[in-house]
Amino acid sequence: MEIADTLAFLLGTWQLERSIEDHLAGTRLSFSGLASLTPTDSGEETGDQITPARARYEESGELVIGTDYRGQATRTLEYAGLGESGVMLYFATGLPFVDLDLRAGKWLGIHDCGEDRYEIRTEVIADDAIRERWRVRGPHKDYDAITHLTRLG
Repeated sequence: MEIADTLAFLLGTWQLERSIEDHLAGTRLSFSGLASLTPTDSGEETGDQITPARARYEESGELVIGTDYRGQATRTLEYAGLGESGVMLYFATGLPFVDLDLRAGKWLGIHDCGEDRYEIRTEVIADDAIRERWRVRGPHKDYDAITHLTRLG
């Protein structure tokens, strides 16, 4: 599946289901909730400068860690358009995280965080469904995560 504009495609509200296998702790985690990507700036051209379109990603829901913990969890990211079709994801602190370009319907983003390496494979599996597979390895983290996003509305 081809996507003309990654940011435009991702805008909206999504049902989110995530499973995580933490190999270091020997624990399985799950997260179920909602994710929304809401425009914060449509971008504009001023002279020879182009301000990229921006959006805020927020997810909230219930995190379950084995049988030991069940509670609310949230995550926030900022998205900024890159060129004609990709986006750059930033942590809530403003530090860059990973790029994403879904023109071909799938993408591999890599983020090195100190000695830990994040490989994030994102695939559009239908007009209203996305799957992410995270493989995180290093001395401080060792986990695999699969996230399914289904568009609401």
